[in-house]
Amino acid sequence: MAAGPGMKSSQSKKPPPRGRATLWRTLLMISGVSGALLVASLLWYSSRPYPLPVAGITVDIPPGSQRSVAEALTAQGVGSLALPFWVMGRLSGLGSRIQAGRYRIEPGTTPYALLEQMVRGDTVKVAVTLVEGWRFSQWRAALAAESGIRHDTAGMSEAELMAELGAPGVAAEGRFLPDTYLVSHGTSDKVVLRMAYRAMQDALAATWAERSARVAVRSPAEALVLASIVEKETAVADERPLIAGVFSNRLRRGMLLQTDPTVIYGLGARFDGNLTKADLLRDTPWNTYTRAGLPPTPIAMPGRAALAAATQPADTDALYFVAAGGGRHTFSASLDRHNAAVRQLVARTRR
Repeated sequence: MAAGPGMKSSQSKKPPPRGRATLWRTLLMISGVSGALLVASLLWYSSRPYPLPVAGITVDIPPGSQRSVAEALTAQGVGSLALPFWVMGRLSGLGSRIQAGRYRIEPGTTPYALLEQMVRGDTVKVAVTLVEGWRFSQWRAALAAESGIRHDTAGMSEAELMAELGAPGVAAEGRFLPDTYLVSHGTSDKVVLRMAYRAMQDALAATWAERSARVAVRSPAEALVLASIVEKETAVADERPLIAGVFSNRLRRGMLLQTDPTVIYGLGARFDGNLTKADLLRDTPWNTYTRAGLPPTPIAMPGRAALAAATQPADTDALYFVAAGGGRHTFSASLDRHNAAVRQLVARTRR
């Protein structure tokens, strides 16, 4: 039967073009499979420990891009390919938070654990110990000898250094708190000094706030000077408040402090280890035999115990003390008793 007007022949219908849809479905399936393989590969990579020496390995990570970090690791023997670590860092969002520094990688560490370690900044630490009773010059020498830190202040004068720390015009002596400071390998010595300077400011403020009514000094700066003298006079813990009590009594009475460590400090390089009568009479700003009151600056770096003693001196009537042997002292309230203690000391040394 022939097709009439207005009618379409069934033979003219064509199937829809399915090739493009099939192509997209295929590509999506392939990408899904590829993505799954990529995810699986990264999970396998990130959780598999690095093959490291039994003793572990130390690497230096300089500041730079995520890719440069990955390349630095492989260049130093951590992993064989940089790309997986870079991809892991990118996809996790942690790669941009990696901190530069020296890292110790122990056996059993996985790439993801290492990534977290570098984000925390868990670097190799250097312990810098600054000793109680040291002069500032000794501290600088100790910092200069420490190979684990950067020596940025080597060419600075004391005045330049204090200005750099935000304390222009302040004498460096006594202004840094003795302690052990842990810093990352490669940290600037300026950072160590800034930490010690701020620690001393905090310690001095705290001890001054807790000062007793017996304190004879009039300011935190004077307390710091007195603490430095106490630090140099004795290393016996229970004697520090007594030493501070003697000096507080003498300050209140207007007596000369007459303490040998201040004379030695004023002599500087001229002191040969033997303090003579002529040295005691040689006038310097720090000679407390020739000048009344406290010296103009501290004579050493006092520790927390000396700071506490200077601001909480013992309640004592003693005005004198002299060595009694074994690092200890004999304390006296009168000159007669003091002279007797001196005679006993002389007699013991002549035996």
